[in-house]
Amino acid sequence: MPELRKDPVSGRWVIIATERARRPGNFIDPQHDAEPETEKCPFCDNKDRPIHVVKKPMGGWYVKVIENGNPIVQTETAFDRRGQGLYYVLNGHGVHEVIIETPDHTANMADLSAAQIERVFKTYVLRFNELEKDPHLQCVLAYKNYGQAAGSRRIAHARSQMLATSVNPIRVEEKLKSAKKYYDYHERCLYCDLIQQELAEKKRIVVENEQFLAITPFAPRFPFEIWVLPRKHHARFYKGVLGEERALAEILKEVLLRLKIGLDDPAYNYVIQTAPFARGERWDRWRTIEEDYHWHLEIMPRLTRAAGFEKGTGFYICAIPPEDAAAYLREVRVS
Repeated sequence: MPELRKDPVSGRWVIIATERARRPGNFIDPQHDAEPETEKCPFCDNKDRPIHVVKKPMGGWYVKVIENGNPIVQTETAFDRRGQGLYYVLNGHGVHEVIIETPDHTANMADLSAAQIERVFKTYVLRFNELEKDPHLQCVLAYKNYGQAAGSRRIAHARSQMLATSVNPIRVEEKLKSAKKYYDYHERCLYCDLIQQELAEKKRIVVENEQFLAITPFAPRFPFEIWVLPRKHHARFYKGVLGEERALAEILKEVLLRLKIGLDDPAYNYVIQTAPFARGERWDRWRTIEEDYHWHLEIMPRLTRAAGFEKGTGFYICAIPPEDAAAYLREVRVS
C-alpha cells in the first residue's frame, strides 16, 4: 500500500509506492552505464597547471586539483550585483574545480583504498579553507557524479568536483531554514535528534563506526539513498571532520562497496552538505547556525528516472521502503 512520508529536514513529502518497482523499465539497466569509454582519459597523465597537489614522498602524486575545463562559474568574472526591473542578477563569479582522486585509471571510489579516500577528504578540507578567503563566495559544494546516469562523462577515472558560488542554492536554503526552525522551537539540533532516533530504532542503519552513522533516510527521494552523519555535532564539514577523515573514508568505502556489489555497480551522486560561509550583515538571520546545523554526506544511487509528476510537483516517488533497502544492504558481503 502506498505511504506518504514527510522529510523532517526539508519538509518535503515523499511517496513510498512499492507497486512502481514492478513497472517495466522503471529501473535503469546498470549495464547501460558500463559501455566502453569513448574518450581518451584526460586525468591519467594530466598536464594542466594544478591548483593543489598531494605529492608522493618518492615522486609522483596521490591527489591533484585542477580547474574544471568547462566551468559553470569563473573566478575571473568580477563580482557584481544589479537589478533589472523586478529581476535580480549576479555575475557568474565563483570557483569550479576537479579533484582527481587517484593517478590510477580507476573508475569507482569504492575501489580506492581507505587511505586514498582519506587523502581526498583532506584535500577537500584544504580547498574549503582556501575558498573561504574569497569574501564574495557564500556556498561551496563538494560532490561526485559517477556513471552517465549521474551526469558523468564516459571517462572511467575517479574524480569529484567542488563548486563555489556567491549565493546559497535553494536546496541549501531549505535545509538551513528547517534546521533553524527546529532549533528555535526545541533548542536542539534536528540532526542530532535524528541520529538518536535512528540509533534507537535501528531499522534504517546500514553501517556504523565510532564516529559516523550511515542510514537510509526515513523519507528517501531515491531507492537506496544513504546519508552519512557524524555523531559529533558540527555545522561545517571542513572543521568538523578534522581528525576523523580516516573514519569517514572507511565508512564511505564500505557503503560504496555495498552499493557496487549489491546493486551491480550503479551510477550515483554524492554531495557534502555543509553550512555556508558567514558573510555580511544578512548573516544575522543564521546566528544560531553553529548550534542548529549539522554537516553530512548524501549518496544518491541513480536507479530510477523522474517523470512528469515528480518534475511538476516536487514530490519524489520511491519504490523501495528505506527499511527494506537498509536490511538488504546490511546483508551484502563486502569481503
